Amino acid sequence: YSDRLSSLAPPTNSVAPPCLNTSQYPPLSEWEAPSFTRAAQFRVGATLVLFLFAACSNLALLVSVWRGRGRRLASHLRPLMLSLASADLMMTFVVMPLDAVWNVTVQWYGGDALCKLLCFLKLFAMHASAFILVVISLDRQHAILHPLDALSAHCRNRRMLLLAWGLSLLLASPQLFIFRTISMDSVNFTQCASHGSFQHRWQETVYNMFHFITLYIVPLLVMSCCYSRILLHIHQQHLRNKAGESHLRRSGTDIIPKARMKTLKMTVVIVLSFVVCWTPYYLLGIWYWFQPDMLRVTPEYIHHALFVFGNLNTCCDPVIYGFYTPSFRADLAACCHRWTRSDTSPRSVDRLPANCSDTQPARAS
Repeated sequence: YSDRLSSLAPPTNSVAPPCLNTSQYPPLSEWEAPSFTRAAQFRVGATLVLFLFAACSNLALLVSVWRGRGRRLASHLRPLMLSLASADLMMTFVVMPLDAVWNVTVQWYGGDALCKLLCFLKLFAMHASAFILVVISLDRQHAILHPLDALSAHCRNRRMLLLAWGLSLLLASPQLFIFRTISMDSVNFTQCASHGSFQHRWQETVYNMFHFITLYIVPLLVMSCCYSRILLHIHQQHLRNKAGESHLRRSGTDIIPKARMKTLKMTVVIVLSFVVCWTPYYLLGIWYWFQPDMLRVTPEYIHHALFVFGNLNTCCDPVIYGFYTPSFRADLAACCHRWTRSDTSPRSVDRLPANCSDTQPARAS
């Protein structure tokens, strides 16, 4: 079986080279080692670009919320944004480099312990990213439907975040036992794979479908339910105002305070970016699980392109946050201003004209 299996197959096995399982693939004696194809080269290049952008933007978001003007956020919102940036950084520094390097090397050179650890961290990062979006959606629902209960929001969000990180840790832990290094002496090839962990194909399918449900279906249903209830609440408030049932003569835009409505819009867009970016990835995963031969008929570049498109979600969150949050843009502008000033400060004095350095010595110090 010489076709190189895409990492877009099941999310739990979604690392660049093939994950070999006795229930799905031919005997190892009939297997041929994959190669670093042109499509895989495109995937590596695109992943590196996304890595640089996601690392810089999410680090900037983390610093802004932790130490910059982002500290002005409501006390119950700051932990949510910090957790979202942290989860995105895990995706950035674990999933993207692992995927890029593994595509280049094709086989596994990291040893058994690193094989287990990185496969665990990958699934942990994916679960954490999805579950934190669920926590944000639940927080927005409570803030809109129960605005007078804001005092307990901080403790409630802290408990939900602990549950989200704990569940991510628990659900990713089977990876430590399923993946291990497999060596093929006949072709001098070593791979980090789940070969031999499943005696029958249906067992692996059940395992993958379980993680598909926890990674995508459950978060999507909870988030859809939350925002549907929010929209229904806003619609009912509009109807009450039109019918004169509200004692306060408020316009439609004043039903919800502007700051809260702005945060609501931001979280809706963040959730939509998650759905748009990851839906093709998981749809292809379902097709692969039930029709493994689909890899023979679909072009390889499609698998790679959809995985890169899924990783685009990691870059979207800080961009969306910056679009809706002036404090983040102000922090970025201040950072760029300091950087440009440093270019014309101490080490650049010798490049300035003589009259400039003589008349303005203070700026050169």
